[in-house]
Amino acid sequence: MFAEVAVNVASLTITFHYSVPAELEERLTAGHLVTVPFGGRRAQAVVLGLTPQSPAGAGGRLPELKPIEGLVDQEPVLTPAQLDLARWISQTYLAPLIECLTLMLPPGLSKKADVLYTLAPTAVGADGRPPLQPNHQSLIRLLDSRGPLRGRQIDRALPRVNWRAAAEALARRGLLTKQSVLDPPSVRAKHVRTARLAATLQQVEEAKPRLSRSPVKAARLAAVLDFLAGEFDPVDVSWVYAEARCSLQDLKDLAEMGLVDLGEAEVWRDSLAGQEFVPVDPPDLTADQQHVWDEIAAMLAHAQTPTPLLLHGVTGSGKTEIYLRALDAVIRQGRRALVLVPEIALTPQTVRRFAARFPGRVAVWHSQLGEGERYDTWRRARAGLVDVVIGARSALFAPVPDLGLIVLDEEHDEAYKQDPPFAVPYHAREAAVEYARQLGAALVLGSATPDIVSYYRARQGEYRLLQLPQRIMGHAKRIEEQAHKYHVAAHYRPVADGPSQAQMIDLPPVEVVDLRQELRAGNTSIFSRRLQAALAETLERGEQAILFLNRRGTATYVFCRDCGQALQCARCEMPLTQHGAAGGELVCHHCGYRRGMPDKCPHCGSQRIRHFGAGTEKLEAAVRAQFPRAETLRWDQDVTRFRGAHELILNQFANQQANVLIGTQMIAKGLDLPLVTLVGVISADVGLGLPDYRAGERTFQVLTQVAGRAGRGLLGGRVILQTYNPEHYIIQAAARHDYNEFFMREIQHRKDLGYPPFRRLMRLVYRHASAERAEAEAGATFKQLCARLARERIPATDLVGPTPCFFEKIAGEYRWQVIVRSPDPAALVRGILLKGWHIDVDPVSTL
Repeated sequence: MFAEVAVNVASLTITFHYSVPAELEERLTAGHLVTVPFGGRRAQAVVLGLTPQSPAGAGGRLPELKPIEGLVDQEPVLTPAQLDLARWISQTYLAPLIECLTLMLPPGLSKKADVLYTLAPTAVGADGRPPLQPNHQSLIRLLDSRGPLRGRQIDRALPRVNWRAAAEALARRGLLTKQSVLDPPSVRAKHVRTARLAATLQQVEEAKPRLSRSPVKAARLAAVLDFLAGEFDPVDVSWVYAEARCSLQDLKDLAEMGLVDLGEAEVWRDSLAGQEFVPVDPPDLTADQQHVWDEIAAMLAHAQTPTPLLLHGVTGSGKTEIYLRALDAVIRQGRRALVLVPEIALTPQTVRRFAARFPGRVAVWHSQLGEGERYDTWRRARAGLVDVVIGARSALFAPVPDLGLIVLDEEHDEAYKQDPPFAVPYHAREAAVEYARQLGAALVLGSATPDIVSYYRARQGEYRLLQLPQRIMGHAKRIEEQAHKYHVAAHYRPVADGPSQAQMIDLPPVEVVDLRQELRAGNTSIFSRRLQAALAETLERGEQAILFLNRRGTATYVFCRDCGQALQCARCEMPLTQHGAAGGELVCHHCGYRRGMPDKCPHCGSQRIRHFGAGTEKLEAAVRAQFPRAETLRWDQDVTRFRGAHELILNQFANQQANVLIGTQMIAKGLDLPLVTLVGVISADVGLGLPDYRAGERTFQVLTQVAGRAGRGLLGGRVILQTYNPEHYIIQAAARHDYNEFFMREIQHRKDLGYPPFRRLMRLVYRHASAERAEAEAGATFKQLCARLARERIPATDLVGPTPCFFEKIAGEYRWQVIVRSPDPAALVRGILLKGWHIDVDPVSTL
């Protein structure tokens, strides 16, 4: 028996064959994670397939194949469907197959083989050796200052340096040594010590008088026995410690007497453990919901491969109830489901709703879980112990058996696309479409503002379009309970042609404020006069408001009033953003570079330094200054870096510990906050003028979504949208909640320019510390691609570039790009070695 494997070594793009030892022949299957000898070292590998025929070598001779060493996990780590999906991702996004396979494994299980480089004592100092080349000297200086390093560490420390060739040359001269390293998995099952009673109650009573000469200890031991006498199963010793105030030595003493058995048990690390979710009965459906549900139910009842469904429902239209019913139907069929949300911030609220409907059958999967929790969630999913896995983008790769349904909520969100250059740039939505097709599973894509490409596909018949045009805010009984709790009167009315208990409310009115007129009137405040008045009224009534500004920090850039130079990042040449009050820290939002506020301009020496623009920190300070009685909360990336921050902020605001929530796009996504009656958009123009083909779409989506946070509760609501460009069709469509108007204008624009969905894009980005080298490489590659395009005459394909990226320098590297527009852009570069280039197929941004 022979196995084809993908070896987990950096930069490998081909597969290899190994022989299967006799002891593994009955156990080894495709999808197993194994260890293999590779190039004089040990490495992990994923088994892709098995065959009884040895592959032919050069000249048709049968090669002598090395044997697989052993299994990393006794069970296959990937299903056959996951192996197929990984191959599709590899071919579609031009990524190494092993990188696509390891996407699907929990952190800590998969380990990349590496080499440890150690500097020899003779490598430093003058020793009469021939002069060293610059890259040799760089490597020696690095190892001398930091000690032995692994290859991946050197890659990060010396980007764009051909240090591997230098290492080989230095090793031949005896100036450094190499050692192969392969760490074992850093995750494993968790076990706890347990205790149980090993004697009869009569034996316990007879033993109590002679437990210990110390009355205090005898009392502790007796308490242990009394506690265990009431337990039928082995108990975690931590419970025994807490109940009997004893120690491990006490338990060991009782074990020596034969009264207690000490053992070990495996426990699951579950992020939902200890949380209580009260089961909730499904509500009656409105006529619109019933129509949508009838179509989905009919699709789920058929065995053939379903057509993807695009559920276009306005904010608050009841999309989640449709998801819940679809899950229930699939689970009743004995199958399971995945539910994806774009942001970790949405996960707590989503989990509460789903876990209340399916208590004990839901697991959570996202990057803020600890390695152990993700490993156990992965194992529970693989074993079929959960019916629903909810999480962000990577939850798509949970090894759920018998998968019958995939739901992508907020399907338009660009968080579903993995960013290059340091990871496989897959799009979870497109991968989900392919995964559902392979499995014959149903796929539901939901959004109030569907992606242009998804909506176009639905109009062309590739997807089935279902719509929920009414905002259904709840049912009478629950609304009455909330109104009584908050001492308010609800602004709802019954749904026409719906169940008697269903209640609806109109989408919130949007008032567009022209900031140009505010300036003409002498108002230079961050708030227009209309927003100031509305915010004062909202706070006076004891209601809540959301203020949206898609910029973090205090000032968006800091510049010198004499020479005009903006203070820039030393590594990115991008304006630094001020954080904190006057004299606070300057931060680069691209690479994380930080520095203190200078006393004078580093260019001309002037002390006349001014702060311009506003971020969420400055907005929060302005609210507190103008409304001293306001209790504010800020929700942006700066305050959500620690685990649980999203849920903490959401709970504080929902529990009325604050009445003004200030945030970036995190607050625009799917949150249900019943007492929010005012949403203020501080600047609707942020991002509208960027040179990116999705700038208009992104602006419309975020404005519509953030407007949807108003009026979702008991009291209705309104939106005030501040802009310097009130006539723009994006602003007008968002103000009218008119997706169709936006779509018709935008799709014509895309058609004229040959942008998706009419052609696909591929973005090639080259990065180098030298601006001249980056430009030269971009020009040479562009000529190479032009020559291939002319030679092979690939239809409907053209190139844009080469040009510097909009953010030209990031983290010390200059960036140049080439854009390919084509029905199949990967065809142009497939088979060409583009060393040093980052390839992004179907990019969500060209910035």
